[in-house]
Amino acid sequence: MPRSIPAAATVLGLVFAAVPATLIASPAEAAKPRTFKNCTALNKVYPHGVGRPGARDQTSGKPVTTFKRNGKVYAANTKSDRDKDGIACEKA
Repeated sequence: MPRSIPAAATVLGLVFAAVPATLIASPAEAAKPRTFKNCTALNKVYPHGVGRPGARDQTSGKPVTTFKRNGKVYAANTKSDRDKDGIACEKA
């Protein structure tokens, strides 16, 4: 005999009730870029910095080209772009 839909919904309800609410992120929270307190914290995740797509390092020496290109993360951390070249916390 096939199971009824309410019985299946009850089983699914029990499964989802066991998942803590903190593990279920809303779409707005999931899309929010990470903000870092300072360059030390940012460089732990992005060792060569993070910049806008198409950004170029403005330096008199060898420019950094190995930074991560991510416009949303850069926008959340523009305070860390001291020379205003579109790359935050760049390191060679």
